[in-house]
Amino acid sequence: MTWINAIVQGMLLGGIFAMAAAGLSLNFGVMRIANLAHGDLMILGGYVASVAAAHYGVPVPLTVLVSMTAVGALGYLVQRSLLDRAMGLGELTPMLVTFGISLIIPNVLVQVFSNDAQPLSTGSLGTASIDLGGGLAIGWFPLITVVAAVAVLTVLHLFLHRTQPGRIVRATADDRITVRLMGVDNRRIYALTSVIAFATVALAGALYTMRQGGVTPYEGQLTVLFAFETVIIGGLGSLWGTLAGGMVLGIAQSVGAQISPDLPLLAGHLVFLLILVVRPQGLFGRSVLA
Repeated sequence: MTWINAIVQGMLLGGIFAMAAAGLSLNFGVMRIANLAHGDLMILGGYVASVAAAHYGVPVPLTVLVSMTAVGALGYLVQRSLLDRAMGLGELTPMLVTFGISLIIPNVLVQVFSNDAQPLSTGSLGTASIDLGGGLAIGWFPLITVVAAVAVLTVLHLFLHRTQPGRIVRATADDRITVRLMGVDNRRIYALTSVIAFATVALAGALYTMRQGGVTPYEGQLTVLFAFETVIIGGLGSLWGTLAGGMVLGIAQSVGAQISPDLPLLAGHLVFLLILVVRPQGLFGRSVLA
């Protein structure tokens, strides 16, 4: 039962990994940009939610919407003012731009809020759990996170496959030159993609901060690593692969922790490397945004 509990807890942890990686998968699938600032944007989303609750009295559940709106708007500004220009200068330039953003965000947060943890409490919900018997319990909030991750991926899938703007996004990902010849402005599609990706990572950041009870400025350096591993394990461009990748990474870390408290990160990295060796395209590596 102990090992079953470790696997279950790993799946719950995988929900936050999948949520964090969804926007990264979308960004890479459409624009071929490896967003190195993704983890720091996630932490920024947590800070926005925390500040909205602590200083403006916004109810904690509504801080998620505030965070998604603010960071999504930032995504539009970053795309139109920086990334659009950078994408025309070569493949490495956008990555360097996101690297610069990843340096700016935590240093600004330190200057404004210091290095102390910024709290965001969910009250009794943070510790409430469902007792399944036999020493097995599922926390309500981790379960909510997994449900939210599945919901986000489902909405993204339906948007990409069932709506006209979503089909244009997929077409742009496949062949942006042909789409441009058909009269579609790539810049608008990229701006829409960035808004969705930034809003999604803000949601992940808010939920992550609620789950941890707080957030510090430099946590993004680790979360971006988890997000990249999740995307690569699942398969580049596969949204449902992102969910599977998050589960695999979460289970690896949880089982590693069961063996030794020093092993969670190492176990996750070893599984990531093993999948790269055995199946370099990832578990569900298929066509773009499948």
